[in-house]
Amino acid sequence: MNTPAQTAALVVTYHTGPRLAECLYALKADPEISEIVIADNGNPPDVQAWLEGFVTGCAGRAKRLQLDNPGFGAAVNRAAKETAAECLLVINPDCVIRRGSVGQLAAALDEAPAPAIVGGRIFGIDGREQRGARRNTLTLSVALGLSRWTLENDPPPSGPVSVGAISGAFFLMRRADFEQLGGFDEGYFLHVEDVDLCCRAIEAGGRVLYQPLAGALHYTSTSDVPSAFVQQQKARSLARYFRKFARGPGERAMVELAVPFIGLALRLRS
Repeated sequence: MNTPAQTAALVVTYHTGPRLAECLYALKADPEISEIVIADNGNPPDVQAWLEGFVTGCAGRAKRLQLDNPGFGAAVNRAAKETAAECLLVINPDCVIRRGSVGQLAAALDEAPAPAIVGGRIFGIDGREQRGARRNTLTLSVALGLSRWTLENDPPPSGPVSVGAISGAFFLMRRADFEQLGGFDEGYFLHVEDVDLCCRAIEAGGRVLYQPLAGALHYTSTSDVPSAFVQQQKARSLARYFRKFARGPGERAMVELAVPFIGLALRLRS
């Protein structure tokens, strides 16, 4: 496939702030991106007006959906239905894509059995790889802080490698694969929906890949959301994930015993 002829960038925004303009202008200027779909989960009136002007200036290459904040995964699902593009690039509104990254992600996708997900390198303004772009499989011991999950401190690979999960902040999928999996599980409001998608792809016989040659600058935590709310949603999402993927009565019993401690572990880490 190499660089797909049609790649739509799906951007979910909620009170993102000024980084949103950087994200969208980079996508607009990238020749590998054919379309931009903006899922507006909530922004101030001046930002909404700016977004309308941006869409108008894209001459048919962009559209904006005004949503009543159904959650991140649900917003991505709705944005995906607004485009017929062959591939879907999900990217956070505080990420600025590096030119040529779509082609690198697509090249890795070419070699992957369906359903496949390819995530890229996410780095901060210091140029260092951020936490979460490549991960092991999420287990109870990971959630409780007893074993390692993220791999950013491991030596960087020279090319695409299989991983347990990538970050929902920056990844590419074939439309057919996204639809095969039913998109994101809308039972998650915020956090872990990306890990759930990766787990389902692997269970379906596909592969999750990390492509270090593709990259995006990630400013992180630009949305105006209270940290206590974010931690609460993360705890709820982790509980949903472990209940969903528990196998057998013994494992389900272990999950129920562990769930009350997951929120505590998150609070201690923060």
